[in-house]
Amino acid sequence: MKKYVLTLITLIYLNLSFGQETVVFPDQSSVITTGVPFMLIAPDARAAGMGDMGVATSVDGYAQQWNAAKYAFSEAKSGISLSYTPYLSRLVNDISVGYLTYFNRLTENSAISGSFKYFSLGEITLTQGPTDPGVNVKPNEFTADIAYTLRLADQFAMGVTLRYLRSDLRINQVDPNANAANTFGVDISGYYQSEEEAYNDFNGRWRAGFAIQNVGPKFKYDDGGRENFQPTNLRLGGGFDFIFDNYNKLGITAEVTKLLVPTPPLLGFEDIIQDGDTEPNGVQDSNEPTIIVEGQDNNVSFINGIFQSFGDAPGGFSEEIQEFTWALGAEYQYQESFAFRAGYFNEAEEKGARKFFALGAGFKYSTINIDLSYLFSASKVQSPLENTLRFSLTFNFGDEEYEEY
Repeated sequence: MKKYVLTLITLIYLNLSFGQETVVFPDQSSVITTGVPFMLIAPDARAAGMGDMGVATSVDGYAQQWNAAKYAFSEAKSGISLSYTPYLSRLVNDISVGYLTYFNRLTENSAISGSFKYFSLGEITLTQGPTDPGVNVKPNEFTADIAYTLRLADQFAMGVTLRYLRSDLRINQVDPNANAANTFGVDISGYYQSEEEAYNDFNGRWRAGFAIQNVGPKFKYDDGGRENFQPTNLRLGGGFDFIFDNYNKLGITAEVTKLLVPTPPLLGFEDIIQDGDTEPNGVQDSNEPTIIVEGQDNNVSFINGIFQSFGDAPGGFSEEIQEFTWALGAEYQYQESFAFRAGYFNEAEEKGARKFFALGAGFKYSTINIDLSYLFSASKVQSPLENTLRFSLTFNFGDEEYEEY
């Protein structure tokens, strides 16, 4: 009797083990996608010339994009900056990113700032036939923000930024129910800059910064549409300035960035033997629902998504590490009137494969700063900014200049 029971248990086990098979859908991407990705484009030529970094570089007019806390260390009383970045310039000539910033130091320890970033997708002609003259539309996106910065110690400051976002990509001529998406976000940032210290053959100064950016609700374009995460991200960076004399200075900076957005899970289904099949047929039937094979459900709130993003990659810890991008940059300055820059940016192959070198230069005449940069792709995936010349201007105002400390 025991023999028959043992045989029955074995058959049941074999049926459970081999009666179904987990099938993973092919060609699934592990690249994290968000709404309004233009917010991550480096809008200024100085940051672009050092490999798209800015959280821990020395203060300039474009700190609003990277780390608003840096404004507390500005030696200029106030300033206005503007930049223009052609996008996909090898294919079209009317897609671009424009950026305008303003900052004003209120006291020795505080500053306010604001910016406006505009992404134009150019003019698109919609037609319904070869003889239809069509209708011209101009999809666009923009952000407007304001920040307050407070120096909490001689060497450390923090900033808080409040941002309004509008994305008008849905075309009413195609979908009458389409509306522009609106939402808001918050940045929290900090910046440390040490006093100048004497070393054996040079003086030096340490820099460090962090920023948690674009923290805010998800958004969608219509009531029945999919909710999109904002490109919430964490930036960490550090650097050192080699001050050789009153004329020559070399700054080295490193930065890492991670999107604080859930990783897409690996999807599939349980392929069950049924209807007389002798083995799984590899086809998803109506009674075989889609399941998460690896990873976690990414249909969560933006707050839960931030915490989940540190441990939800289907490939485990090794894939989580791949979700960090990193950049190295250097800037040589002569008499604070000329600067030469170089940088490298790296992203894992499985997470987008962005890899590029960048070169840049800066010139200062009186109260005007002019910056240029150029990008060279080092990846099989062509960059939309490849062979693009970026241009930035900064105007510093005010008779009063602040000391570093």
